[in-house]
Amino acid sequence: MGEVEPELQQQIQALAIAQIEDLGEALLDFSTKGDLEAWLEDCASRLESSNDSSDSE
Repeated sequence: MGEVEPELQQQIQALAIAQIEDLGEALLDFSTKGDLEAWLEDCASRLESSNDSSDSE
């Protein structure tokens, strides 16, 4: 996969512990940097959806 860009490093460092654990498992299936980018985007969208639903309560 090569070196991780600073922008991706910042996104990873901002993850919660549970998300880092999930990422650790998911990394086993990654073969490209695009896999990591897609996982981070999916993680961010799940977080936004979670925040949206808690805001409406």
